[in-house]
Amino acid sequence: MNEKAIPVLTIDGPSGSGKGTVAARVAEELGWHVLDSGALYRLTGLAARKAGVDFADHAAVAAIARNLPARFEGGRVFLGDEEVTLEIRSETAGNDASKVAAIPEVRAALLDWQRGYAKPPGLVADGRDMGTVVFPEAQVKIFLDASAGERARRRYKQLKDKGIDVNLTGLIAEIEERDRRDRNRSVAPLAPADDALRIDSTSMNIDEVVNLVLQAVSRAGSGQAGGNG
Repeated sequence: MNEKAIPVLTIDGPSGSGKGTVAARVAEELGWHVLDSGALYRLTGLAARKAGVDFADHAAVAAIARNLPARFEGGRVFLGDEEVTLEIRSETAGNDASKVAAIPEVRAALLDWQRGYAKPPGLVADGRDMGTVVFPEAQVKIFLDASAGERARRRYKQLKDKGIDVNLTGLIAEIEERDRRDRNRSVAPLAPADDALRIDSTSMNIDEVVNLVLQAVSRAGSGQAGGNG
C-alpha cells in the first residue's frame, strides 16, 4: 500500500472524544472509505472472552487477532455468523479492547489489516495510533480530545438514551483508567503525531468539529488530500 498515492486522513484521540462520529461524518462528506480501528480491537477482545482466553496469554490473544472472523456490512458488525454490532459497543467491550490493544503481538497482527483499508478515493481512519503508527505518512492528521468529565457525560447520555442504567461517577473513573492504560502502554501509546492538528472538543458540538476537520483537509491541498475542498 502506497500511502502517498491514496489520500488518508487520520483522527486519533482518547475514548469518548467523538472521533468515530466525526470520522463517519467527514468520510461521508468526502466520499471516502472509513476505518473504525477500535472495532477491530473490540472484536478481538470479545472473541477472546467468548473463547475463554485469558488476556494474559498474549500468544493466544494474538492468534485470535490474526484469524479474526470479522465482517462489516452496512453498519452491522459480525463475528463469524453472529451479529455483535451492539455488543462491541458495551463498556465491557471497550475495556477489553484497551487491554488487548496493549499487547504488542495483537497490534502487529492487526496492522496489515488496517492498512488494507486505504483504497481510492481515500480513507478516514480513526483510532489511537492511526497517525503515529498505522498511517505515519497520512496527508492530514487530527488529534481529537476532550476533558474526561465531558467524555463521560457524553457516554452517560448515550447509554441513558438506550435505556441502559449507568453511573456517571463510575463512567468517569473508567474513562480515566482507560486513558492511563492507553497513554502509558509500552507499544504505540496514545499520543498526537508531531504534525497533527489538535482539537479540544470539550466546548464544541459535532458540526463545529467536522467543519474544522474538513477545513484542514481543504488546506492540505486540492490534489491528494481532499480534492473536494
